[in-house]
Amino acid sequence: MSTKHDCIFCRIVRGEIPARKVHEDEDILAFHDINPHAPVHFLLIPKVHVDNLYDTGPEHERVLGRMLGMAGELARREGAGDGFRVVINNGRVGRQEVYHLHVHVLGGPEPLGRA
Repeated sequence: MSTKHDCIFCRIVRGEIPARKVHEDEDILAFHDINPHAPVHFLLIPKVHVDNLYDTGPEHERVLGRMLGMAGELARREGAGDGFRVVINNGRVGRQEVYHLHVHVLGGPEPLGRA
């Protein structure tokens, strides 16, 4: 597990690692997944480091709402105009690979396989 200082997503937020950005504002960053599993596959992350949903609380409601609230607009803009999937892997058993909370948005012109 990464520390907050060397977390790859924190490094992307700080501009130390390049990313193909989809959207950025004061609270969130969205960028293309480097290993896409669908024609449209990007991540939405809070700019503040939070390991996963276990570590969220009432103080994170605004940014969590913002992330989900932006998902549809960004998915449509990226080419998923007829539906998309939102996935949040949480913890080891949930197959979380990067311990910085992130939302996968997957879609495309054709239906995705069953979840």
